[in-house]
Amino acid sequence: MTSSLREWINQLSDEDVNFLKRFILASGSLKAVAAEYGVSYPTIRLRVDRLIQKIQLVDDARVTSEFERRARALYADGKLELDAMRELIKLHDADSQQMFKPDPEGDAT
Repeated sequence: MTSSLREWINQLSDEDVNFLKRFILASGSLKAVAAEYGVSYPTIRLRVDRLIQKIQLVDDARVTSEFERRARALYADGKLELDAMRELIKLHDADSQQMFKPDPEGDAT
């Protein structure tokens, strides 16, 4: 397994991996997976869309922070609202920049 393949699989929860397994065993039939889970087709479609978002996050070279990757994964899972995710990432970025800003006094303590 290549490192990038391992990386995106490691980002998925056990529940996500189990869902993918069931999806593959159902030959990719959303209808069959919906019946197996006892939910509607649109519910399964949403689940697949969220998994796609999570996998794309790992491959997105613009996302360099593990914090941002995790925040975006929580958003993709529906556990974090879009505005909250953006605000948290913005605050984290500002905090990170502040930590690495040189001391204007030149204090090297």
